Amino acid sequence: MNANVAIQVLPAVQGDDEIVRVVDAVIDYIKSTGVNYYVGPCETAMEGDYEELMDIVKHCQYIAIEAGAPSVMSYVKITYKPDGEKLTIERKTAKHHKNDILKKMKSA
Repeated sequence: MNANVAIQVLPAVQGDDEIVRVVDAVIDYIKSTGVNYYVGPCETAMEGDYEELMDIVKHCQYIAIEAGAPSVMSYVKITYKPDGEKLTIERKTAKHHKNDILKKMKSA
């Protein structure tokens, strides 16, 4: 793993339900690639090989169009370190989500 990429896909569609439908199609595509990913409220983070992640980013645009968006705008953040490991999603976020399971259990 030599890269982290975060992508926010903004399809040009009307209505929240339609936005969610198109974005869900993009997230389903990301899931299908097998890379490690984390879905957040505003973007999806991925980690892996730089070239593979750039290919995924490219295809996210195609998936949004295939899902019915007439156009799509995406914001992409890239951390690339060709010689060595990047900080993992787990290392960056785990401490902030350690109580998530407890919250879910209490609300159930």
